[in-house]
Amino acid sequence: MSGAIEAFVIVSGPDDPDRNIFHMSLRIAFAASSAPLAQAAKASLTRRYGDHTEAGADVIVALGGDGFMLTTLHRTQDLPAPVYGMNRGTVGFLMNEYSEHGLEERLAAAEEEVINPLSMKAETNEGQIHHALAINEVSLLRAGPQAARLQISVDGKVRMSELVCDGALVATPAGSTAYNYSAHGPILPIGSDVLALTAMAAFRPRRWRGALLPKTAQVTFDVLDAEKRPVMAEADSRAVRDVVRVDIRSEPSIAHKVLFDPGHGLEERLIREQFV
Repeated sequence: MSGAIEAFVIVSGPDDPDRNIFHMSLRIAFAASSAPLAQAAKASLTRRYGDHTEAGADVIVALGGDGFMLTTLHRTQDLPAPVYGMNRGTVGFLMNEYSEHGLEERLAAAEEEVINPLSMKAETNEGQIHHALAINEVSLLRAGPQAARLQISVDGKVRMSELVCDGALVATPAGSTAYNYSAHGPILPIGSDVLALTAMAAFRPRRWRGALLPKTAQVTFDVLDAEKRPVMAEADSRAVRDVVRVDIRSEPSIAHKVLFDPGHGLEERLIREQFV
């Protein structure tokens, strides 16, 4: 693994009833979604491996689906411990396969991916400023019966004076297989320094599907005719209503460390997703 966890392994003696279990000096904190399946998994794993506080843990194990994984990453972004997810939800793109056995060995062998989130600054029609971070994407969505009218600028230069659409989003490579892919946006290699700008149901220009931008770019959406055509902004499902301007950029100062079983990291998953 890329230096995220160091631990030693001690094999139990022959008289130990758990002689086939490896015990390590690894401090694990378990976090689970409210789903009964995830809560039952946490109870079972805690009995087997113990449980530490997240602040004092070497690694945090998140039990749930992708939504809970995103919540855990946001909540623990200031802690040094990486996060290893096990799927007790539905899709589980960011999660590893669930198993109660051999967890310490899996953690010791895990590979680390580093994800930089997007930073969103959203201004409402009342002049309020909202800040949020998004690991997957920041999206703008029409909030009324009429299509949204958006002006798009990149690094302060207007690139599209009017986009009439149901919405638009900016996605990271890690989030490119989520909402972005459903909106027919491209899947981005995890190591690429690129962001995807994707339109949803574009009416004018009718066939415009978006653009690929350097990771360093700042994207600004200005909402045109905001009172008649209200728009909401979302950063990983955290919504701000009645926005008039949204600035989006990558946030390199924040690095989410996510652990995956060897051969099942984000790079492999992103490639595999394109051949399904």
